[in-house]
Amino acid sequence: METTRHFTATTYVVNDGATALHAHERLGIRLPPGGHVDRDELPHEAALREIREETGLEAELVATESSIEGPNTRGLPEPAHLMLHDINVHEDGSVGHQHVDHLYYARVDSREIAPSGADEVAADGWRWYTPRELAESDLQRDVIELGREAIAAVDEE
Repeated sequence: METTRHFTATTYVVNDGATALHAHERLGIRLPPGGHVDRDELPHEAALREIREETGLEAELVATESSIEGPNTRGLPEPAHLMLHDINVHEDGSVGHQHVDHLYYARVDSREIAPSGADEVAADGWRWYTPRELAESDLQRDVIELGREAIAAVDEE
C-alpha cells in the first residue's frame, strides 16, 4: 500500500516567556498553529500564514539561514525540527497518510489572539503556557518538550 505524504508547517509562537496552544477539536489535544504547505508556498511562508490565520498575530521566525548562495541558490529559514507524523495508521500497522512537518519557533509582540478565518479555533480555545505550566500539564510529551524548547530559544535570542 502506498503512503500519501503532505508537507506541513507548525510553529510554536512565543511571547513574554509563554507559548500559545489551541484545543484541536478532532484530535482532542492541544497544539500550536500549523497546517499544510500550499503548492505555491515555501514551508516558512506557510508557517507565517498559518500563524496569521489561526491567531491573527504577525510573527518573526527564530531560525538560522544558510549563508551559502549561488546563481540559482539561496538559503531558507531552517526549521528547528523536521518531524514525521503518522496521520492514518491502519489496523495492520501500515501507514496510509503522513505529514512531513517543518517545525519552527517564532516571536510575537502580543498575546491578543484574534483568528482571521471562520473555520479557525476561537480565541477562547487558545491558552498561553509558561515552561512551568507545560511541565506540570498533562499535555503530550512532545508538545511539552517542544514548547519549552521554543520558549528557551526565543528568550535566548
